[in-house]
Amino acid sequence: MMNKVRPQVAANSLPQSLNQLITQFSVIAMALLLAACSEKPPVVEDIRPVRAIQISPAGAENVVELAGEIQPRYESRLGFRVGGKLIARQVEIGSVVKRGQLLMQIDPRDLQLSQSQANASVNAAASNLSLAKAEYERYRELRQKNFVSQAVLDAKEAAYKSALANHEQSNAALNIATNQNSYANLVADADGVVTALQAEAGQVVAAGTPVVQLARTGEKEARISIPEDQVEMVRQVKEMQVRIWANQALVLRGQLRELSPVADPATRTYTAKISIPNAPPEVRLGMTATVRFITKADKNLIRLPLTVLLNEKNQTSIWVIENGAVKSVPVQVGGVMGNEVVIASGVNAGQMIVTAGVNTLRAGQKVHVLGQELDTKPQQSPQQNSQQTSQPSTEAGK
Repeated sequence: MMNKVRPQVAANSLPQSLNQLITQFSVIAMALLLAACSEKPPVVEDIRPVRAIQISPAGAENVVELAGEIQPRYESRLGFRVGGKLIARQVEIGSVVKRGQLLMQIDPRDLQLSQSQANASVNAAASNLSLAKAEYERYRELRQKNFVSQAVLDAKEAAYKSALANHEQSNAALNIATNQNSYANLVADADGVVTALQAEAGQVVAAGTPVVQLARTGEKEARISIPEDQVEMVRQVKEMQVRIWANQALVLRGQLRELSPVADPATRTYTAKISIPNAPPEVRLGMTATVRFITKADKNLIRLPLTVLLNEKNQTSIWVIENGAVKSVPVQVGGVMGNEVVIASGVNAGQMIVTAGVNTLRAGQKVHVLGQELDTKPQQSPQQNSQQTSQPSTEAGK
């Protein structure tokens, strides 16, 4: 009979495994207990710093500024009245000239010959006139004595009148030739500045061809381009101020002299000419000018920087700060004044408006206005608040 062999287990192996399990469970339970008793870290909400201003109503004035250029009111393109070869040019572009000053000169020899010819014709006509007059007077005396017929006297009278007319014609031709001889010198017709030259010495020019462009310095004006939506405003405005970029402190009074009835086909704007009476010498031609049109408004307007506008989904809005958070408010834009926008409706005076970073905000986001004290105390969740309020009652029960 065979003996059964049974596996023998060490007497101390089972209790040792049980102790290890108990130890592990104890560690896990302790960790869970500590995790349940420990407090959760405070939740810090994202507060974005922004720049903001408080709305204040502007004065009851509507101001529109447009840029332009200082131009002369009168600018002439001068040319010779007769044709010829240009032999001298006495001015350069930018030369300041006086009335009657010589600008250019053409070759006068042909004109001088024409004048001499006309002078000779006058002398010949004068001789014929003297002879015809003497014969007419002699035949008139003979007619009184009835030595000649009336027909012969009438013929001598006709010859005398013809010689008289020929003499007058010759004198007129001489005056024309004399004037044309003086036209060989092109002189300035007014005080001004040479702005362009279209001919040089040695060039043959025809009569009436422009060779010099002269801008008069007596009266100056600012030429600006008016947008389509501002044309009626410009027609009705009474007060205009002109400033030059070189001297912003200099304020000049302007008057609307001319407003084009037709828009420019390229820019779709209307050219306006603002005259500047008694402009000082420091206002030079070609300077950059700014024209301000000031009109009285029916009500107070709200002006804000252009950076406050937010355009989304074909709607214009701005961010208004209320209770430390922002909300989007649709507005209606009434116009632009330089770097400011006129708000016609949508906001009221006293509200705080975000002026920078409008494209990075979202509705309801907490913000902090730069320049104001920031509350750095972390906000706690409602669950933590409830635990803190219930803890004293538990301790009291103990």
